[in-house]
Amino acid sequence: MKKLKIYSLLLLAIFFISSCSEDSLSGTSVIKDPQTKSNEFDEWILNNYIEVYNIDFKYRMEDIESDMNYNLVPADYHNSIIMANLVRYLCLETYDKITGSTEFIRTYFPKIVALIGSPAYKNNGHMVLGTAEGGRKITLYNINLMNMNDIAQLNSWYFQTVHHEFAHILHQTKPYTTDFNEISGADYVTDSWSDKDLKQALQAGFITPYASSAVDEDFVELIATYLTSTQEVWDGFFEVAGETGQPILRAKFDIVVNYLKDSWDINITDLRDEIAKRIDEMDEHDFTQLQ
Repeated sequence: MKKLKIYSLLLLAIFFISSCSEDSLSGTSVIKDPQTKSNEFDEWILNNYIEVYNIDFKYRMEDIESDMNYNLVPADYHNSIIMANLVRYLCLETYDKITGSTEFIRTYFPKIVALIGSPAYKNNGHMVLGTAEGGRKITLYNINLMNMNDIAQLNSWYFQTVHHEFAHILHQTKPYTTDFNEISGADYVTDSWSDKDLKQALQAGFITPYASSAVDEDFVELIATYLTSTQEVWDGFFEVAGETGQPILRAKFDIVVNYLKDSWDINITDLRDEIAKRIDEMDEHDFTQLQ
């Protein structure tokens, strides 16, 4: 019995050694990164965003690029094509026109534009229209409900956010004068801004309720709101602001105008006029196709 056990163990060892020698380890890992086949849209992004502006336009939903605090869905493919065309047409190329080259956008604009199909909601019920991460990325939400024929919606949901976040990068790169901080002084209300409606904000000297949350938000909201408003709408804000809000708004906007001109050689009215011209010519373009 003892000899049988020894013999069995010897056979097992021989089998094990033989198996190991025949099944040598491969040098190729079985753990691979997710692979996505490149399509026509990806090639278009490479040619029109990455190579021209050094900006990656992410329309596929990636865990690493998504905020796990919200329940989100991917952006619709066709709406993503429309948005990619619109961001280039109504934003990037307008700065190209005013600054004379693509270098301004290539140097200062966030390096990632990410799209999310659904809206994101905070605990207080406010819908998040867009977010930014340290000047590196802008995320635009609610792409699946986008109406490309409604310029008011496009500005309110998307381009107000884009101009707002880009303006943050500009003032963080070249600070505006501290005189701006002193105009509204202690009137900033942090999270309580949501308690104001637009009329109350304007009469207190803020172009939007959110502008009253902090001095930097006040500064960039003036830029974003001006660029996404017609002159008629802009004049209407000052009319509603009345005798108390008007002089405050004018003092702030004068600083904004001078800052953009002196620091960046950008005439904000010329920039808005270029955007308005392109809006008027939108019917001449098919934004549903990769142009």
